[in-house]
Amino acid sequence: MKVIIKKVRRIFDDFFKIDEALLQFEKFDGTMSSELRRLNFNRGNSVAVLVYNQNQNSFVFTRQFRYPVYASDPQQAWILEIIAGMVEDEQAPEKCAIREIAEETGYQVENLTYISRFFVSPGGTSEKIFLFFATVYDIDAKFAGGGLEEEGEDIQVVQIPVQEAVKLLNDGQVQDAKTIIALQWFEKNFKEIQNIQNKSK
Repeated sequence: MKVIIKKVRRIFDDFFKIDEALLQFEKFDGTMSSELRRLNFNRGNSVAVLVYNQNQNSFVFTRQFRYPVYASDPQQAWILEIIAGMVEDEQAPEKCAIREIAEETGYQVENLTYISRFFVSPGGTSEKIFLFFATVYDIDAKFAGGGLEEEGEDIQVVQIPVQEAVKLLNDGQVQDAKTIIALQWFEKNFKEIQNIQNKSK
């Protein structure tokens, strides 16, 4: 379907960026819309990884202060999440995900299972998240983790047994969208994951 972009200008340019566009798009009846103003919150793409510690039969989560969450719901400001980070420059999402696992949790991994990619909030932002799954063992903990001090990160590594994490999910206590999606995927594919891991031993 047809889109006519008449003008684009950047109205905010910082760590995050906001672009304003004047455009028309083809409607479902074949006619063109009137000229519309639309905003795009542009923060680049991100990766997220559900990390499973097979020795402990637990998930490796992070908890850290998130100001946007605080502004909306102060009680949830230190929110439980899977490992995540922004894709830098032209770096492959897989390499970015491996880097983020090491920085945030200290685990060093080499192989990832691709789950999905999805837009975070398509009505407001162009950000796309590439979602992965990784299995780690206690021996893979090579670094301290906790994030990068120079970036002001203060990340708590939290290991939660699988059944407890699934209960948190089903009780509606997981508030982060990418974490919800990852845990739902794990629930659906758990037996298949176990079979793959058993064959690789």
